[in-house]
Amino acid sequence: MVASGFAGLGYQIVWTQQMSLWLGHEAAAVLAVITAFFGGLGVGAVVLGRHVQASPHPARWYAVCELVIAAWCLVLALAMAPISDALLALIGAEPAPLWHAAVAFIGSFLLLLPATAAMGATLPAMERVLAGVLAGVPARTASAIAAVYASNTLGAMLGVLVTAFWMVPNLGLMRTAALCAGLNVLCAGLALVLARQQALPGAETAASRHAPHRAAPRWPALVWLAATGWLGIGYEVLVVRVLSQVSENTVYTYALLLAIYLLGTAAGAAGYARWASAAKAPETMRHRLVMAVAGACALGAASLWAAEGLRDLPAVGLGPQSGFAAALLGEVLPAWLAFALPTVAMGALFSHLATQARQAGISLGLAFGANTLGAAAAPPLVGLWLLPALGAKGGLMILLAGYLLLASWQLKRWPAVAVGWAALATAAVLAPALVFIEQPEGSSLLSYREGAMASVSVVADADGVARLRINNRQQEGSSASLLADARQALLPLLLHAAPQRALFLGLGTGVTASAAAAYPGLQVDAAELLPEVIEASAWFAAADAPKPRLVAADARRFVKAAGPGYDLIVSDNFHPARSGSALLYTLEHFAAVRARLLPGGLFCQWMPLHQIDLDSLRSVVQSFMAVYPEGRAVLATNSLQTPVVGFIAQPGVARVDLQALRQRLAAAPLPWDRFALGDDFAVLGSFIAGPEALRHFAGNAPLNTDDRPVVAYSAPRITYAPDSLPADRLQSLLAALGADAQELVDAGTETAWPPRLAAYWAARDSFITAGRGVQPVADVRQMLAQVQGPLLAVLRISPDFRPAREPLQRMAHALAQADAPAAQPLLQALTEIDAQSGQALRRVTSGSATQP
Repeated sequence: MVASGFAGLGYQIVWTQQMSLWLGHEAAAVLAVITAFFGGLGVGAVVLGRHVQASPHPARWYAVCELVIAAWCLVLALAMAPISDALLALIGAEPAPLWHAAVAFIGSFLLLLPATAAMGATLPAMERVLAGVLAGVPARTASAIAAVYASNTLGAMLGVLVTAFWMVPNLGLMRTAALCAGLNVLCAGLALVLARQQALPGAETAASRHAPHRAAPRWPALVWLAATGWLGIGYEVLVVRVLSQVSENTVYTYALLLAIYLLGTAAGAAGYARWASAAKAPETMRHRLVMAVAGACALGAASLWAAEGLRDLPAVGLGPQSGFAAALLGEVLPAWLAFALPTVAMGALFSHLATQARQAGISLGLAFGANTLGAAAAPPLVGLWLLPALGAKGGLMILLAGYLLLASWQLKRWPAVAVGWAALATAAVLAPALVFIEQPEGSSLLSYREGAMASVSVVADADGVARLRINNRQQEGSSASLLADARQALLPLLLHAAPQRALFLGLGTGVTASAAAAYPGLQVDAAELLPEVIEASAWFAAADAPKPRLVAADARRFVKAAGPGYDLIVSDNFHPARSGSALLYTLEHFAAVRARLLPGGLFCQWMPLHQIDLDSLRSVVQSFMAVYPEGRAVLATNSLQTPVVGFIAQPGVARVDLQALRQRLAAAPLPWDRFALGDDFAVLGSFIAGPEALRHFAGNAPLNTDDRPVVAYSAPRITYAPDSLPADRLQSLLAALGADAQELVDAGTETAWPPRLAAYWAARDSFITAGRGVQPVADVRQMLAQVQGPLLAVLRISPDFRPAREPLQRMAHALAQADAPAAQPLLQALTEIDAQSGQALRRVTSGSATQP
C-alpha cells in the first residue's frame, strides 16, 4: 500500500503538469485536474468497490486494478498528445468561462478515469484481503482499515517528495510515470503471491460472520463521510491560497505543502489504528474527533496571521547565508503549523468514520467513495466560488462552522459546541482579513483584488510610485519602470519591416502592450492569465493612451489554440521559478509560437536576468535556438538592478537592414527619444549576441522541454538563496557572449558604420562596469566626482553612446548655473571628444582608416 500510494501521487504530479499544457493555468483548469483525480477515485471506490466486496478473490481484484493503472499510464503516454490537442481545439482560444470549465472538468475526468477508478478500488480491495487474513479477530479487522489507509497515505507523501525533488528533475515526466507504472506491476505481483499463500476464497463468509448486521439507515454515515471530505480539502485549498502570499510559489512549495498535509493524515490514521480503534463508545469517539478537527483547524487557521513572521524565522536563526534548505524550511514552518494538527485529526476522523460504516454493513469502498467524492467537490466550490466571494478569512470561517454543525449533531454535547460557536463568532468579527500586502511607510493601497488563483494589489509609495504585485511577492512592474516596459515593445517592433498584428503574452502593468498599440496601423492583442491583473493595469494606463485588445487567457493555451497569425509576438519576462511559468520557456512552446508567426514574423522572448541563474538561462537559450537557429540577444535597458535580456528571432531574416530601420524611425510619429531609441545606434546597440555566440553560450545545457522542465526545478534555487547579484550575472553574461556587426546588421555600402557599432557595444559594456561602483547622491559635485572620469572614458570609446553623454551634459549645465568655471573643464572635454570623433569619422569615410 505504501508503494501504491507512492505511485498514485507520482501520477498526480505528472498528469497535472501534462494536462496543464492544454488546459492552461486558469483557475478552472488547475482545479479541474484535482477534481478529476478525486472524482475518479470516488467513482472507482463506489462502483468497483461493490464488486470487490462481493468477490471471494479480493487479492486478484487488487492485482487487476494495479495492472489497469500501469496499462493506462502507457496508454496516456501514447494518446495524451493527440487527445489533448483535440480537447484544446474544443476549448478554443477565447472560450466562455462556463464552456472552458465544462470541457476542462469533464475532459480531465474522462481522460484519467480508467486509472483513477482503479486507484479508488485498491484501498477497499486490500481491506478485504486483510479482512480475510484477520477473520475471527474483529478488533484487529477494525484497526486494519486505519492501518491500510495510513500506509497508503504515507506512500503518497513519499511519492510527492521524491517525484518533485528527484524523479521529475532528473528523469522527466514520462520516465517518472514509467517508474510509477513499474511500482503498480510490482504491487500486482505481490498481491498475486499473497492470493496463493492465503486461503482467501472463504474470506468473505468468514469476515461477514463477524460484521454486525446493518440496523440503521446508511445515509447518515455517508453524509458524514462526504461532508468531512469536502471540509478537509476545502481547508487545504484555503490554507494554500493564504500561504501563497508569503511563499515563493515554486514547484517545491506546492510539493512541501501537499507532503505535510499527507503526512499529518497518515499519522492520524496510524494513531487511530494503534490506540483508538477499539473504543467502546464509537458515537462519543466520533464527537470527540469532530471537535478535535474543529479545534485543530481553528488553531491552524489562527497561525496563518503569523505566517509572514514564521516564514522568516529560519533565516533569522540560521543567518542570511543559510541557503536553499533554510529557505525551504521557511516555507515548511507556517505550513506545518497550519496543517499538522488538523490533518492528524482528519486522518483519525476518517478512519473512525470508515470503521463505523464498516461495522454498520457499509463497505469500505462505499465509505471511501463518499469521502472522496465530497473531497472532489471542494476545489471548484471553495476555490472558484467561496474564496473569491468571501476571501480567505470568510472561507475559513464557513469551514469551521461546518465542523461545528457536525459536532452539533449530538445536542447533549451542546455546552462544548456553544463555546466553539462563540469563539468563531468573535473571530469573524474581530480578526483582520487574511491579507498580506507590503506597504512601506507613507504608502497607500490603491487597489486589491482577491481572485481564485492569486491576490493582486497596487500600492503607491510615498513618492507616488505605484507598484503592481501578485500574491505580495512577485512585482509585475511599476510606474517607475515605464521606460523599460515600453522599450520591451518598441525594440522588437522596430526590427520588423511592416507589422500589422501583434500579440503580447503577459500584461503586467499594461505599459508594454499599450506602447505597441500607439504604433500606427498596428492591431495589438494581449493575453493575461489573471483577470485581476487586467483590472489593476488600469492604474498604469494614461487616459489618452491607445488600448490593446485584452484577453483573459493562459498564454500557452492561447498560443496553441487555433486562431489568426501574428507579425509580432512578444512574450513577457515571466518569473521562471513560479509554478507554471517555466512552461513558457520550453522548446514546445517556442515551436507553438513559431507556428503562429506569419511569413516574416518576429518573436521576442524577454527573460528577467535578475530572477534566473546562468545555468538555467543556458537551458532556455538551448531550447530557443533549437527552434530559432537564427536567434539573437538584446538588452532591454542597461539596468544593473533589474537587467532584462531578450531573445529575438525572425525566421527567414538573417540580418537587420540598416536603411530600412532608419526609415521606420523617421516615418513612425512616436517620441523615440523619450524611450532612448532615437537613432539606429540606440536600437542596434542593444544587441549583445548573434546566433554563433548564443550557441556557444548554451553549450551542452539540457533542453528545457515539456517532458523534462529542468528550468522549473533549477530556477527556484536562486530565488530561495541568491548566490550572486543581478549585476554580477549581467557582467558574466556579457563576458560569455559577444556580437559581430557583420553577422547582425546589413549596413550596405556604409563601411564606417559596423566599426562604430562595435565601438558602441564596447562603450556599453564599459558603461555597465563603471555603473557598479556609483552611489547616487543629490549633490551634482559629488556625483560628478564619481562618474565624470568613467563616463568620459566611455565616450572616448564611442562618442555615439548617448547614455554616457546625456547625463554628463545635464550635470555640466546644472553645475554651470551655480559655478560656471567649475563646469568649464567638463564642457571642454565633451567638445574635444566631439571634435576627435568627427575627425575619425572623416578618416574612415575617406578610406584612410578602418577603426573609429
